[in-house]
Amino acid sequence: MTCMALFMMALLVVSMVLVSSVNARFVVQKSNIRILSPHNLRSSNHVGAMANFGVPNYGGSMVGSIVYPEKGYLGCNPFDGHEPFKSKSHRPTILLLDRGDCYFALKVWNGEQAGSAAVLVADSTNEPLITMDSPEESSHAVGYIEKIGIPSALIEKSFAETLKTALTKGEDVTIKLDWSESMPHPDERVEYELWTNSNDECGSLCDKQMNFIKNFKGHAQILEKGGYTQFTPRYMTWFCPRPFLLSSQCKSQCINRGRYCAPDPEQDFKEGYQGKDVVIENLRQLCVHRVANESNNSWVWWDYVTDFHIRCSMKKKKRYSKECAEEVMKSLDLPIEEIKKCMGNPEADVENDVLKMEQDLQVGRGSRGDITFLPTLVINNVQYRGKLDRTAVLKGICAGFKETTEPSICLSRDLETNECLKRNGGCWQDKQHNITACKDTFRGRVCECPLLNGVQYKGDGYTSCQAVGPGRCTINNGGCWSETRNGKTFSACSESHLTGCQCPHGFRGDGHTCKDVDECKEGLACKCDGCTCKDTWGGYDCKCKGSKLYITNHDTCIERNSSKFGLFLIFLVLAVVMSGGIAGYIFYKYRLRSYMDSEIMAIMSQYMPLDSHQNSRVVHHEAEPLRQG
Repeated sequence: MTCMALFMMALLVVSMVLVSSVNARFVVQKSNIRILSPHNLRSSNHVGAMANFGVPNYGGSMVGSIVYPEKGYLGCNPFDGHEPFKSKSHRPTILLLDRGDCYFALKVWNGEQAGSAAVLVADSTNEPLITMDSPEESSHAVGYIEKIGIPSALIEKSFAETLKTALTKGEDVTIKLDWSESMPHPDERVEYELWTNSNDECGSLCDKQMNFIKNFKGHAQILEKGGYTQFTPRYMTWFCPRPFLLSSQCKSQCINRGRYCAPDPEQDFKEGYQGKDVVIENLRQLCVHRVANESNNSWVWWDYVTDFHIRCSMKKKKRYSKECAEEVMKSLDLPIEEIKKCMGNPEADVENDVLKMEQDLQVGRGSRGDITFLPTLVINNVQYRGKLDRTAVLKGICAGFKETTEPSICLSRDLETNECLKRNGGCWQDKQHNITACKDTFRGRVCECPLLNGVQYKGDGYTSCQAVGPGRCTINNGGCWSETRNGKTFSACSESHLTGCQCPHGFRGDGHTCKDVDECKEGLACKCDGCTCKDTWGGYDCKCKGSKLYITNHDTCIERNSSKFGLFLIFLVLAVVMSGGIAGYIFYKYRLRSYMDSEIMAIMSQYMPLDSHQNSRVVHHEAEPLRQG
């Protein structure tokens, strides 16, 4: 047996020890499936095990018609013709295939090539659902595995038989695939982690990881800087079994006396880099994040890893080293000495706190399964299913926010649905003022009454939205009646009321329509002896006979040179003197002033007519209800 084979067997033993010690488990992530038609099956709700490839529609849903092919129901060969399964109902086609004879991913790829929007694979036996995984790396699979762009799922055999039975009866079987709750959203911040590796000499797997990091860096940093997410990098390590601690294989692949190991990058112990070089760089990248996070600059990890990959590659310039790493840290103004302190001594026969935590976290807890392969993305403690693609991962992260609370980056061109552009998404709209309740999210549109220019609208969002609160009258007059005549405006909207419409004085109606009241005809004004009444829009005018003056508040006429006014003044002064107290003072201050104001206004109206057109939205004094003095 070769040294390499011996060491790989040792690692296998390690894996077996890890698995047996924690009862390793792989959590199957599921999406909901509901039958919409035929009617007799509508109450049926089922689940599908999400595939570990393709693009699950996290946070969204899909309605489509089930098609089961008459030929090639296993889906192991390409289907003939252009879109051979196009739905007659013009709904998306959801292709149903049977399990067996070829890779799950190949079935889905052939279904996508035939124009299907999603693929369901029927299990062959009645058993707990498993995750449809990607095939092992091979030249055959590389041609299509990363190209799959549709969602897929494994469904129970009994559920598949129900669908097939309905199809054989010629019924249109419509289902809804729902991923809206596949990603939990416990709070306003999404926490996610990426289990990765600093090794760039492991073929297409390492290339895929690094391509993702480079492409996703911008999104990740925007989310992190805005406080929307908390990202943590993770690195997988193994430990060397005790019987092999002194072997050259463990010494070259492990640090801290066999406690933390990584496979040889070239799988050749005699040349190139060693596994412990990978472990040390993994540790350095962990400490870069830890130290940067302590200074509230955690997002610099993305810059460091990207720059290190470009400047310190194993494959090209053979610069994968401590010296190159420190050059990168220096260029990013990272505190090198603090990072060294975080890393500790790789040669010491002690536990490393940073790497020990990583090994402990490989074991799944709660809703998350064990970390068994690289790369693995975990979002809100749930393992992400689907390919490691910038847009697909962003959609998964955005699904971790509660609906309508996601940041604007979740509505980038890659994700926005633009459903509001067609029929306004079926939501309420005020076309006159370009106000809409339709809001696009990456999950689809929602109908939600808007907050516009500080004015909140309330309603169901579908058929009605009404402005409420201060300032509502400035927008569409609060939905109330308003009319202008000859430069004079009256409104049924009052900013002193948060809601509702009320016709102003001088008008009657429900607030949405208001009609002028003829105070003269109804005997509501000018009842004084010798008065004449003339109705005006929103008010009235009263005149007295001869040279008498009309007093509005008291509906009375007085002589211009009458001694009544002087006698009244004398009476009031005597009253104040006699009272000699607060009551007299108050009476003087308010009652006398009110009377004098009305008298002065009456005199001025005779000789200097006021311009009643200056005051819009305010009902003039003539329209006030009569009060007895």
